Amino acid sequence: MLRLVANRLLGTASGVVLKRPLQVLPRFYHENVIDHYNNPRNVGSFDKNDPNVGTGLVGAPACGDVMKLQIKIDEESGKIVDACFKTFGCGSAIASSSVATEWVKGKSMDEVLTIKNTEIAKHLSLPPVKLHCSMLAEDAIKAAVKDAEAKRAKMKPSPIEKAADVL
Repeated sequence: MLRLVANRLLGTASGVVLKRPLQVLPRFYHENVIDHYNNPRNVGSFDKNDPNVGTGLVGAPACGDVMKLQIKIDEESGKIVDACFKTFGCGSAIASSSVATEWVKGKSMDEVLTIKNTEIAKHLSLPPVKLHCSMLAEDAIKAAVKDAEAKRAKMKPSPIEKAADVL
């Protein structure tokens, strides 16, 4: 029975073998994904204990992708002066991380929170099955900003401490 079905699908049921019974189309990544995968920008890590570094660590249990994105903030201006990432995952996850680090540099923390996964996905032309990679990048940006803000809040003296310094 299985052989009969296979023969019908392959066009060999009548005993005549066709030259191209089944055409399989290759699946390609967009050139932007390939570029960021082959030449990832800003791979590395900063000291997570540095008070001017925010770290976002996110993962997708369904596919096993894990992304660590770090941002370095200038103390005076509050702008992101550098960013880096380490990603364990598919080419789309690596490319999404690479794009995210490029896009956050030179922006304020409020500005980078406006970066949406749909923009990253559109830039990389990700297919629907790979949209979770751009979602991870957006989540990593948000987590890094949240971590940086928490560190900065700890560094600022409380109003009680300020009053004690005056006395």
